[in-house]
Amino acid sequence: MNVEFILEELDRLYPDARCELDHRNNYELAVAVVLSAQTTDKSVNKVTPALFDAFPTPELLANASLEEIESYICTLGLYRNKAKMIQGMAKGMVERFDGEVPHRMQDLLTLPGIGRKCGNVILSECYGVPALAVDTHVNRVSKRLKLAKKDDTVEQVEVKLKRKIPRERWIKTHHQMIFFGRYFCKSRGMNCRECPFYDICCEEKKKR
Repeated sequence: MNVEFILEELDRLYPDARCELDHRNNYELAVAVVLSAQTTDKSVNKVTPALFDAFPTPELLANASLEEIESYICTLGLYRNKAKMIQGMAKGMVERFDGEVPHRMQDLLTLPGIGRKCGNVILSECYGVPALAVDTHVNRVSKRLKLAKKDDTVEQVEVKLKRKIPRERWIKTHHQMIFFGRYFCKSRGMNCRECPFYDICCEEKKKR
């Protein structure tokens, strides 16, 4: 069965895959996840230390000026919009959740900047809730390995992955698929020669 083979090979390739966004608490992870949209984790990790030193709590971030927040994240793409989102998220946490990061998806989705992908990351990393976030890497790898169809939406990919992968493996497999997509099976420059999934991959541009 392809799914069992894929999981075994991911275990072999990336047994220690983990979240690469630097954070010390749930609040910092939530902010970092929002900032990571269309930006590399490495870029986010460069700006968050100073950002969190300036605003170590949701209350301080909520009450800061947008200009001040922007000054800390201006090297990131879409930084003005992201400044609004993390400030709005912080305000929502303070006003409706006692300054805490919510632990339910329906509550997370009410906060600015939080969609299902971000919500799944927060639930799994902060609270250990089985979740499987579909980012650009997971989406691409899932379709190349025939775990989802080429024209599936990210929501459909999430549903299919959760149906095919054992629940107790969701968090682990999420990180492994990110590592595989980020470091091995890139959007461009695929490492087809050494890929254990070459025979089952449906990527049209794959090369031996």
